[in-house]
Amino acid sequence: MKPNVYLYIFVMAGVTYLIRMLPLTLIKKEIKNPYIKSFLYYVPYVTLSVMTFPAILFGTNSIWSGAAALAVAVALAYKGKSLFQVSLAACGIVFVLELFLC
Repeated sequence: MKPNVYLYIFVMAGVTYLIRMLPLTLIKKEIKNPYIKSFLYYVPYVTLSVMTFPAILFGTNSIWSGAAALAVAVALAYKGKSLFQVSLAACGIVFVLELFLC
């Protein structure tokens, strides 16, 4: 049985449209609850973290090089280094460890 690709695209478009349209039409008043406001404020950051974290660990040939790069990146970011320095150090750690681990 051959799947109908157009049906899949139509369903995906409908679901995406409903997810974006329903909050705009159902919630007309300003949200005053501080818990809900803080929850909605942090949703983009949490979503980005959830998508990025597995890629950090499993984007390399060895999970250990990804974990080491994550540790170095967190340490440098905690010390207040720039994003360029943090990413350069993390990439360097992965490169060096992949040379020796693989």
